[in-house]
This record gives sequence, C-alpha cells and structure tokens, in this order.
Amino acid sequence: MTSEITLFVNPTAGRGRGAHAARPAARAFRDAGFSVRTVLGHDADDALRRAREAVEAGTGALVAVGGDGMVSLALQAVAGTPLGVIAEGTGNDFARSLGLPLRDPAAAGRVAAEALTATGGRPLDLGRVGGGAPGTRAEGDGRWFGTVLASGFDSRVNDRGNRMRLPAGRFTYDLAILAELATFRPVPYRLVLDDGTALETEATLVAVGNGTSYGGGMRICADAVMDDGLLDVTVVGDCGRAELIKVFPRVYQGTHLDHPKVTVHRVRSVTLDAPDTTGYADGEPLGPLPLTARCVPGALKVLAPRPDGLRSEAPGPQARR
Repeated sequence: MTSEITLFVNPTAGRGRGAHAARPAARAFRDAGFSVRTVLGHDADDALRRAREAVEAGTGALVAVGGDGMVSLALQAVAGTPLGVIAEGTGNDFARSLGLPLRDPAAAGRVAAEALTATGGRPLDLGRVGGGAPGTRAEGDGRWFGTVLASGFDSRVNDRGNRMRLPAGRFTYDLAILAELATFRPVPYRLVLDDGTALETEATLVAVGNGTSYGGGMRICADAVMDDGLLDVTVVGDCGRAELIKVFPRVYQGTHLDHPKVTVHRVRSVTLDAPDTTGYADGEPLGPLPLTARCVPGALKVLAPRPDGLRSEAPGPQARR
C-alpha cells in the first residue's frame, strides 16, 4: 500500500469549514507517517475527474473533506480505494451512521489514519441506482449511494429547498418542510421487491436506506445496517397533514418505525415508481422515478472502526411492522 493519501476537499462545505478542516486533517495523516496531497476542483465534474485521476494513479486512500455531497462525489471515484471522511458539512449523515467524529478534523484524521494503518479499511455495503452488473459496459451508467435514497415528501422538501433563495443549511431545510406540509398529499406508489412481490399503495414517502439517516440526523431507516447485504425500505403510508406533523418529529429518534402507518421491508433490490416524484440519494438528485436500487455487499473499504450495530451476517429479506 502506498504511503500517500489524497485529501478530496470541498472548500465551501459547512460555510467554509471545509477549507479550514484540510490542514488539521493533513497534519494527523503526516503525524501517522503518510504523505498528503490535496485535490480541489473548479466544479463538481472537475473535482470528480481529479479524484478519479488520483485513484488511477494509485493513491493509498481518498479522504473526503466536506459534507455528504462530497462523500457522494467521492463514492463515484473510489473504485476499491479506501475512503476516509472528514465530516465538515451541514448534514454529515454518512459519517454519523459510522460513528465518525463530526466537525473535528484532527480527530477524524487520526481515526482514518489508524484504520488505514491497522486494516486498510473495513468492508461496507453501498447502494447502487441504475447501471449494469460489475464489469459490464453499462456499469458506469449507475450511481453509488452510502446513506438513503429518498422519494416522496422528503424529496419534495429537497426540491423546494433547492429553489429557495436562502443560505443552504438546516434552517433552509426546516423552512422547506413547513412549506411542503401546507400543500403535500400522499401519492400512489408501486414498489417491486427483489422476490418479485409488487406492492401498490398510497404513501407519504418511501426511503431506501443503506445507512440510517438523512437530512442531518433524521433516522428514517433507523434499523438499517451498513454491512448486512440488504437495503431497508421504509414506507410511510397515507398520513394526513395532522398525522404527519405528529409523526415527523419521531424520525429524529427513529421511533416512527412503530407507527401503524409505517412498514419496513428488507431487500437486496427494489424498484420505486410514483408520478411526478424525484429521487435523491445522499442528498443529490437522481432524476424522476421509476428508479431501481440494489445493495452491493462489500463495495467500499471505509476508514472507520466497526461501530456498534454493524454485522457481517446477512439474513434473508423480510418485512417488519
């Protein structure tokens, strides 16, 4: 393994914290005996191209410095190279799901350096939307995600938040939630599970989780496990506005899973279809439904200790209420 690592930096993450985080993170790696280079980009496409060049050149690890958007970009580039995360964004759900330090770049750098030295990275599942099987020409057409694919109420909140002319962050997201609550109605969904079961239902939202949370700690797929070979599909049924207002705060603790309108399916793949609905994965837009998501076991080597809740045995698909 090469002793060089690459910091993949978003200087605007967390209202500028990303740029300041690179220095203490780099110092932690150098103290551990690694040489460090930094990759920036003029825009997302340029940053992704530079990250892929670093991976192709044989960097020992790609370390994303920023938020979930930067992690999402890095996932498209790693291709078997270990991934580290210096969480300096607004949401940081990928790092939160792994129990990594948040907004503490020196500590996050030490954790990543220790994991790289000790194990070279632990295997982690990823979700994959679209694309062909590994090794086929169509493989590159898909997109990897590490946390949650969102659709329905939550994706419409994202749509609205992206249109709002306010500084990005938690405040904008909360305002978008309130605005969407005033007009939202459940939509007809069709889900096709990996065993061929087709489910047709009116739903407020459907979330497909490799990880547990999105939106800065909303544990929509609270029981999801990131190394079990399965995705958790959380279906929130046809809640009225008043009921949704009661249920939504429970998402932060994950206690909404006990609500009678909520069903969870554990699957290897699922196809979602609903009219006029956009899918978002790791907070990034994928495009309109229908979309098919599948779990790819062990697709990523992540520089993290094994947090409580990760397991190595993959049970068969099941549904929970």
